[in-house]
Amino acid sequence: MTLRVLFLLMLCAGLPVTASAADLPTPKQGPVLRIQGSNTIGAALGPALVEGLMRDQGLLKVHSEAQDTANELRVVGETAQGRRVEVEVAAHGSSTGFSALKTATADLAASSRPIKDSELLALQSLGDLKSPRAEQVIAIDGLAIILHPQNPLNQLDTEQLARIFSGEAKTWEELGGHGGTIHLYARDDQSGTYDTFKEVVLSRRGKNLNSAAKRFESSEQLSDAVSLDPQGIGFIGLPYVRQAKAVAIVDGQSQAMLPLNSLIATEDYPLSRRLFFYLPPNGKNPWAEALVAFAQSSRGQAIVAANGFIAQTVQAMTVTPNALMPEGYQALSRHAQRLSVNFRFEEGSATLDNKARQDLTRVLDYLKQNEKTDRQVTLVGFGDAKSDPARADLLSKLRAMAVRRELVKSGVVFREIRGFGAEMPVAANSADEGRIKNRRVEVWVY
Repeated sequence: MTLRVLFLLMLCAGLPVTASAADLPTPKQGPVLRIQGSNTIGAALGPALVEGLMRDQGLLKVHSEAQDTANELRVVGETAQGRRVEVEVAAHGSSTGFSALKTATADLAASSRPIKDSELLALQSLGDLKSPRAEQVIAIDGLAIILHPQNPLNQLDTEQLARIFSGEAKTWEELGGHGGTIHLYARDDQSGTYDTFKEVVLSRRGKNLNSAAKRFESSEQLSDAVSLDPQGIGFIGLPYVRQAKAVAIVDGQSQAMLPLNSLIATEDYPLSRRLFFYLPPNGKNPWAEALVAFAQSSRGQAIVAANGFIAQTVQAMTVTPNALMPEGYQALSRHAQRLSVNFRFEEGSATLDNKARQDLTRVLDYLKQNEKTDRQVTLVGFGDAKSDPARADLLSKLRAMAVRRELVKSGVVFREIRGFGAEMPVAANSADEGRIKNRRVEVWVY
């Protein structure tokens, strides 16, 4: 069996890579892998994953070296024979990763947003970058809305955010606070963080970012600037809140949610998002394949958590019932625990999306390891609002049945399948993205 075939089998099975460094090519000069794209990933998480892979592969003296260009570095290791192994990481924004794949100046794209249709079309010669093998969710992140630590506001809704960042709301007094003129801080146009904010907050309401906003390529610099400005507000990836204050967010009829780990893990938090590696199917770089497989492994996900992002490791969570929950859901929360994963579906489809396909294996492993496969699991489906509530109830249960079909194949016997229709929305139903988030299936264990 060739090394490339072995890697592909491991990727498909979600297994960690365990080959030794000697099995991977180490050319006499030049990098073995070039990664370009998201600053959110490339600033720390990407290099940490590369370092972890290198150590996992038996390389010695592993470290990172800063380069002359800002937001670029080189991760370096050494074979037992003394040969230097280099991986280049350039973190100038998600869109630059896809551009680099097109010009063959990168082997792997890091992105803090899904690939756009235009990018998918431009890169079709590399294979289908939306295929399960190509599109790899490596972590979950939440966009935190940050203020100066002494700003008294504790909650904002997405409508207010759109008005603030478009410049329509000009003073803190308009929002019930105080401090005078609002100062805006935002990531630059190349940033996946900016793309995500623009998509879920601004574009959904037909608004654009105000030109007066101060723009940053560096997440750390943006956060530090807000924390020093009593009139400032910005948006940032979860690990970069630093000294600033994060506020709770409301979207549509959702409850107010802080960017807490549990709410981001399930993607219930309104400004949660996925972080991706995109691996060209027609690529031939075994180091890229090894890094993707390592990032999905338990060791890789531990590095994700250590860098302040949310790992995809499945855990059981206790949910406190409250009066806003349907009675049946309250009863469930009194007797069972919810797993830290939501199954979601491809747009306009009952087909599980790429992350859900990966999560099936993780959930199954959890159920087997904790001896929960025999009538100790309840699936709970939710959907977006329909004109006919009965249809919403039916569709929510059908989504839960779609997950059931997959897990039954591996011997799971379920206690119950429930559908709660359009109740308990986690996002506004006024846009496609919100409806997709509301169409979800939760897993509960007894």
